[in-house]
Amino acid sequence: MKFSQRIGITSFEKAIQIGSVDDELRNSLWSLLSLFYWDKFDKRMYDRMGGSRRDYISRSNLDDLFTALWLHYFKKPTDTIPALYYGEQDGLGVLRSYYFSANWYEIYDFVEFVSVFGPNEQKEYFVKACNSYLERENSGYRFVDGKIIEISSPDEIDEIENALRASIPYYGVKQHLSSAIILLKEKNNPDYRNSIKESISVVESLCKKISENEQSTLGEALKVMENKGVLHPALKSAFSALYGYTNDANGIRHALLKESNLTRADAPFMLISCSAFINYVISNIETDA
Repeated sequence: MKFSQRIGITSFEKAIQIGSVDDELRNSLWSLLSLFYWDKFDKRMYDRMGGSRRDYISRSNLDDLFTALWLHYFKKPTDTIPALYYGEQDGLGVLRSYYFSANWYEIYDFVEFVSVFGPNEQKEYFVKACNSYLERENSGYRFVDGKIIEISSPDEIDEIENALRASIPYYGVKQHLSSAIILLKEKNNPDYRNSIKESISVVESLCKKISENEQSTLGEALKVMENKGVLHPALKSAFSALYGYTNDANGIRHALLKESNLTRADAPFMLISCSAFINYVISNIETDA
């Protein structure tokens, strides 16, 4: 704790950052990009002896990353990639200039893109470091399953990632769960409605699989699971109520919240709740096996 915090001049914690990135967070994420990627440039090729420079991006260890950035992120001709790496007008300078003038959501887009297309050996540690700094700076976003979405609690992240791992044997379940995450990925324009729909489909898909009747309604599938001892009656009732289940043939899809009533909290809540449901049910199945 800083001296100024101990004596009450500055606050212990800044307001949660949703829809914004302050200078401290922007600087912190750039420092991580530098530590894990920019500073890893193959400096053996960098040589000023005799007035020459050899810090060429082409055929360096960051060549593939620069090519991906120009092809897929900036969508510029690849023959405009700077030839050299160091310097304000060279590769690193161009990236730095872009980053420090980018909108808040572009910062997250950029960080996420680098984590995907940068040297693979850095990714796991980079993602962990980013989540640590995002938490430190009270950001409302975290890396989950390799994507930055609007989730801030470490416990919530663990719940979702555990569900992704647990659902691997259930292909449809995992696909719906991954889709729910991807639909929250667009920081400036997340698709809350369809993310909720995919989260609900996670529960529906697993329940039908366990009930061994793909044509059943969610209510019927939940009842079978209750009879099998996989689902406690109280939890079955809670999930039926939570998703506004109706007894029509299409089940819960007709009970979705109207888009105009959705808030930023609805989709993450549904994603976390459905993930917890998946973990609970699959754990019970494995225990009984």
